[in-house]
Amino acid sequence: MAATRYRRACIPPRRRLRGLTLIELVIVIAVAGIVVAVMSMFVVTPLKAYTEQSERAELADAADDAMRMLGRDLRAALPNSVRVSTSGGQVALELLSTVDGARYRDGGPLADPARWLDFTAADGAFATTVPFSQISLPFSSTHDYLAIYNVGVPGANAYELANVITPPGTSISIAAGSTANEQLVTLSPAFKFAWPSPGKRVYLVGGPVSYLCDPSSGTLIRYSGYAISTTQPTDAATLTAAGAASARVADRVSACAFSYAPGTAARAGLVTLSLTLATDGQQVSLLDQVHLVNAP
Repeated sequence: MAATRYRRACIPPRRRLRGLTLIELVIVIAVAGIVVAVMSMFVVTPLKAYTEQSERAELADAADDAMRMLGRDLRAALPNSVRVSTSGGQVALELLSTVDGARYRDGGPLADPARWLDFTAADGAFATTVPFSQISLPFSSTHDYLAIYNVGVPGANAYELANVITPPGTSISIAAGSTANEQLVTLSPAFKFAWPSPGKRVYLVGGPVSYLCDPSSGTLIRYSGYAISTTQPTDAATLTAAGAASARVADRVSACAFSYAPGTAARAGLVTLSLTLATDGQQVSLLDQVHLVNAP
């Protein structure tokens, strides 16, 4: 009996098992929520800032590419050929794009007057003193134009396709001359340029180029490959009907403004370009100014 009582005394008492109370569980959940909220401040905010910065950088790159393309075309424009129109928030800019330029001969040895450019009558052949440098010789085209002394006023406006620019369909051929700087230019049919250029400049013109900026559709589109017209085309329907090929330069456009100050013979012209791109609350605006040498 004594041994039995001893064994019973050595058996430890059974422990009570208990779990979390509802109040303790609520406290744990609340504390965990606070911890997660505090941690999210250190994670979400940097991620959001990184995303916004990436979006702004993408918008800035797109706007910069568009400005570079506009600037490139404007610098290659025939002097005094830029024109800008604004209607209902849509902005249209047009120019005559030059392929190349040279300086013509209007004097020289009396034994070789055939190489002079005659401004008193239709002339079908003349030579250069400074050559065309951006074309491969021999060159031949019926789609390009030659222009001399375009000043952008009635009677001396290349968009009128008279006096200062050869008519559409004129065959233009350019071949190497007898000296390094001389090239021989042939026109068929012959054409009478109305006025000589003070700098003896002659331009090879490829044709018109237009930019349409439409914030309502969020696009900036470039058009080319259509015929020269006295009236500036200011909408996509007119340009498409004229056979223009289009290329989207930028999207997500929320605002744009173009202006043109023609300057004078002694002062360069100035085109001011403003373009704003926006997406998901992010916005980038660029302003650029392009100086144009308008001396004809």
